[in-house]
Amino acid sequence: MNTPLRRLATITLVMFVALMASATWVQFFQAESLNTDPRNVRTLYREHGNARGPIVAGGEAIASSVPVDDPFGYQRVYPQGDLYSAVTGFYSIANGRSELEKYENDQLTGRSDQLFFTRIRDLLTGKRPEGAAVETTILPAAQQAAFAGLAGQGGAVVAIEPSSGRILAMVSTPGFDPNVLAVHSTSEAAAQYRALLQAPGNPLRSHAIQERYAPGSTFKLVTAAAALESGSYTADTAVPSPTTLTLPQTSATIGNFGGSSCGGEQVSLAEALRISCNTAFASLGMTLGEDALREQAERFGFHDPELTVPMPVVESVFPSGLDPAQLAQSAIGQRDVQASPMEMAMVASAIANGGRLMTPFLVDTVRAADLTVVSKTEPQVFSDAVSASTASALTQMMVGVVDSGTGKAARINGVRVAGKTGTAQTVEGQPPHAWFTAFAPADAPRVAVAVIVENGGSMGNEATGGAAAAPIARAVIEAVLAS
Repeated sequence: MNTPLRRLATITLVMFVALMASATWVQFFQAESLNTDPRNVRTLYREHGNARGPIVAGGEAIASSVPVDDPFGYQRVYPQGDLYSAVTGFYSIANGRSELEKYENDQLTGRSDQLFFTRIRDLLTGKRPEGAAVETTILPAAQQAAFAGLAGQGGAVVAIEPSSGRILAMVSTPGFDPNVLAVHSTSEAAAQYRALLQAPGNPLRSHAIQERYAPGSTFKLVTAAAALESGSYTADTAVPSPTTLTLPQTSATIGNFGGSSCGGEQVSLAEALRISCNTAFASLGMTLGEDALREQAERFGFHDPELTVPMPVVESVFPSGLDPAQLAQSAIGQRDVQASPMEMAMVASAIANGGRLMTPFLVDTVRAADLTVVSKTEPQVFSDAVSASTASALTQMMVGVVDSGTGKAARINGVRVAGKTGTAQTVEGQPPHAWFTAFAPADAPRVAVAVIVENGGSMGNEATGGAAAAPIARAVIEAVLAS
């Protein structure tokens, strides 16, 4: 073979190899990303052409697909859109997916590897493919109580079964109606999406798991836990509680709510929690030190960037590199401490469960179209947050908060409720956030709940955790106990 022919053959071979490599890369390595790209119209037609599985709460579909006479074949509908928007999210031709519609998409479309044999059976029998049903852990009565309690105020509620981690309620307000995004007109769906992006309160973002806030005095549960775990404190140990605490190396001070006294220069740890004494917990935080508070916070779930329910939960944060003044402020849940409502529900849940924190989860069971169980979530231990003795002491201290302290609005006749209020300062000129976290019954807990009412809700600057958030928590607890 002469030289020109050899060169031509070499170039042809190289081009052939490049073509095969390119085709292999696109068809194999990029297949998944191309299939899941929301701009892939063929994927959209394929997904809509088959019945997408329902999302279920309490035996009723809260998202389902119904046949329609258009090129897509099926329309996604949400019978109680706003109520469950933080759970279902949306499924949209123009805007993609969110929440369970996104993170359980393979199950809902039937493409999951767990449904392989179901797909083979449908292929052999000629049956039209159907997606699997995703059954949630949500208790509809608790979800409704949380939604009604917020009553149009911005905020969030998370309720967890302490013994298992099952999420019984997850509400974010303002919510949105996923039906307006599920329409098959791409221009209309896109316009609705833009309107929601510009709407006050960011309704497309779940405030329950995707937002974090200063937890205020609810964080005193973490500080109290660190003190009890240190072995140097009991519920009866006296701690300094001046009316005003001057922060070291500054002219700044920390005072108590309304400028009040905590009853003396020293009070017991239990009394400090009952009346939510800022100066006592700020002083205690400086004594315990930054490392002790951070380690305790992490055992409750702070600083975990990988927590999913299955949607990702924003990482809650306890700051580092603090000077004594900053540490004092952080010990009472201010400064740069940030926590999601899910995180504060986890704190209460761990205490309720004897110190053992269970990993929260939202999906209970996945069932194929023939109702066979594809998968079922088994409870898993997240951490041993505190010892059983510390959990018992904290429980009694929290009962005092509700029985005769700042959380009296959460009292329920015949039920011992354990709780903690929080009123977290925000940016200057804005009303504080109102928090409450609790569990009940205190002696055999069935539910742990966290509530935040953003910027005081309808009460504005007059809001406190006890006045604005505790009644909502009480309503959710009552709904669970009545179920």
